[in-house]
Amino acid sequence: MIDVETDGRIRNVTLDRPEARNALTIDGLEALEAAIRDVDEDGRNGPSVIYLHGRGGAFSAGADLNEVADLDRREAVEFARLGQRVARAIEDSPAVVVAGIEGPARGGGLELALACDVRVGTPDSSYGEPGVTFGLFGAWGGTVRLPRVLGEGNALEFALSGRVVDAEAALQMGLISRIEDEPRAVAEEIVGNAPDALAALKRRLRDDRERATQERLEADAFGELIDAHGDDVAGLLE
Repeated sequence: MIDVETDGRIRNVTLDRPEARNALTIDGLEALEAAIRDVDEDGRNGPSVIYLHGRGGAFSAGADLNEVADLDRREAVEFARLGQRVARAIEDSPAVVVAGIEGPARGGGLELALACDVRVGTPDSSYGEPGVTFGLFGAWGGTVRLPRVLGEGNALEFALSGRVVDAEAALQMGLISRIEDEPRAVAEEIVGNAPDALAALKRRLRDDRERATQERLEADAFGELIDAHGDDVAGLLE
């Protein structure tokens, strides 16, 4: 489900479930967290850039709805907190994390991309938070990061509409910073810089002391919506 390969100072982390558009289960999230956090153990001699991407023409469809449909309120809160923990691992990693986005990034997949330091889309990539259309929202830190990336007004319009935007629109909005045929080239560009300077710069730009409170409230709200709309999610699977 998660394939990891280290190539010099770049660690390739591949979401490897193409038959489900790389939707993430609980096991998949835990494996992804381990792949990201493992860089901490390598220290200064380990990878200085992580390249996160999906296999099979999709970045990630987000949470696996087959699992979401079976959650009760308590489990929904825990699931949200797990996704938040993975996103925090991405933000807190000493390595620069580059998201290479091919095809769709939806819901939790988009939220994990938002946690990355650099987001690069291919010309055919697309982006959306469709959960609102069936009574939910992504709860892996998206309500914290989306306004930070887009500004409050654009974040509200994008999230509340549930619309999908293409790569050019995403670039104009600031969801991604570049469009490239080969997004990994950006990771190769960054990795040529001094590892200690990259880590220090990331720490300063990422300094955010209020995130935990916002994420707790986000997870609680997700649990309430699962209580109200869990049957609707199950209906999507029929």
